[in-house]
Amino acid sequence: MRFATTLVACGLLARALAAQEADLVVYGRLWTGDSSRPWAEALAIRGDRILAVGTRAEVAGHVGRRTTVRDERGRFVMPGFIDNHTHFSQAGALLLGVNLLDVNDDGALVRRVREARERVPRDAWLVGGEWGAYAAWAQGSTGRGAASGAPAAPAWRPRRAVLDSLTRETPVLLGKWDRSEFFANGLALERSRVGCQVAGVECESGEPTGRLTPEAAARVRAAIPPRSFEQRLAEARVALADLLRHGVTTIHDNTSPEQFAVYDELRRRGELTVRVYARPTLDRQAALRAVGIPRGFGDSWIRSGGLKGFVDGIMGNSSARFYEPYLTSGRRGDWRAMMTEPPGMLPLLLAADSAGYWPQVHAIGDEAIDTLLTMFEHVFTVNPARERRWRVIHAQVLRGPEVATRMNRLGVIAEVQPYHAIDDMRWMEQRIGARSRWAYAFRTLQRAGVRLSFGSDWPGTNASWYTANPLHGVYAAVTRQTLDGEPAAGWFPEERVDVETALRAYTVNNAWAAGEEDLKGALRAGLLADLVVLSDDPFAVPPSRLKDIRPVTVILGGRVMLGG
Repeated sequence: MRFATTLVACGLLARALAAQEADLVVYGRLWTGDSSRPWAEALAIRGDRILAVGTRAEVAGHVGRRTTVRDERGRFVMPGFIDNHTHFSQAGALLLGVNLLDVNDDGALVRRVREARERVPRDAWLVGGEWGAYAAWAQGSTGRGAASGAPAAPAWRPRRAVLDSLTRETPVLLGKWDRSEFFANGLALERSRVGCQVAGVECESGEPTGRLTPEAAARVRAAIPPRSFEQRLAEARVALADLLRHGVTTIHDNTSPEQFAVYDELRRRGELTVRVYARPTLDRQAALRAVGIPRGFGDSWIRSGGLKGFVDGIMGNSSARFYEPYLTSGRRGDWRAMMTEPPGMLPLLLAADSAGYWPQVHAIGDEAIDTLLTMFEHVFTVNPARERRWRVIHAQVLRGPEVATRMNRLGVIAEVQPYHAIDDMRWMEQRIGARSRWAYAFRTLQRAGVRLSFGSDWPGTNASWYTANPLHGVYAAVTRQTLDGEPAAGWFPEERVDVETALRAYTVNNAWAAGEEDLKGALRAGLLADLVVLSDDPFAVPPSRLKDIRPVTVILGGRVMLGG
């Protein structure tokens, strides 16, 4: 009897020890993001979860016969980056297709179109491009010292003779960054049956030059077939590769209904290499309620998150809404459709809150931000108290520090994108003058107690290209300098934040903003094993070198995805 009892006890002990044996152990200099234990030397992973975090000696007990050990030799290890704002499907289309934002001459146009022609499926159109966005305000410019008003862009325009020889089998419809004019190649005109008989088609000697007005371009666009599902998958793959090389393990994505099917198929095929916190638009809440999809519906890979709304336009085309006019246009900016069309923003917010959703609303200009906060406050006053993790998306230009104080009082999150500051400075002061002091006021928000959430807005707008690289975002927040190091003291340097603030805003804070702090965002036992190993320690390098740091290893759910 005693022998049998001993055998049972030994079996239980063996199973207990096996349960503690790690699949993977990582040694390095760990920044955990966990305030109770910010630094560690090692972590153990079993399955897709972190088993233990601690000293090398503490974690060594989890090394067994089947454990893989990765000694990163003192390299910096941190939680995987979480990007608070992506447009994944647009990024994939731009990466696979043609990006002309920085193109303003024939040579560059030919190179980009030739490259894109080789990437896209044979039956696909080349569309978009947004040529010339950096012609008026050079990429990397600080904008300071420039004359008031928008500089005149060079008069370059695409020519049909240049493109037709390259694209005999590929229809092309390109647009200028401000969408004031468009260009179609011969095949696109043929397939859309648009010629000199159509108003807005420029012709010479009875032949279309390819240059079109927006109205004529709409006629061509109507002939473009929907992108095939295989093309959408191909676009997704290049977007995933871009995120992976930058160490992004979760995205808060502005997600269209059809994109869910793409994510689901990629996961089914074992190709999904980023976790998705998907954000439908605020006006879809009734449909979500009708089919029983609550906030947080889904799993650790694909989850329905907050609902995105829009108050005003963007700075790129001077449509963000301000109390005072732009210095360049004399206009104050625009309200978006959710503000002007029934049922209106306030009813949408009230209904979303009643259903337990967390609105996350785009507001950029000072009047837009104040107006949104007033609506938030009304909802919080009228509806019963409940947990709310609401966000002001972008929060680009505050009226002053009192707005940050109000945001803290309301408990709303500032969902900001630091790279905006070092790209937009090229024209910000020309457009809004002294109001630029409160643009991208990260330190002011932090001092007021507002929770900062960082991300990219990748791939950008019709006026700008934004990288998905979180280290460029960290660099921008810490230095407020262009990638070339200008201005030397930083643009409004009083709004710089430190490295730890930036890292927390890309990890811990983004997990909390999504209600996923018990799932990800830190290196802590029980959380998902999503982590990155960096080439250099962000705390140790000069701020000017933050932009040069790169991920050398990416682990997602306990699997090594980058770094071998």
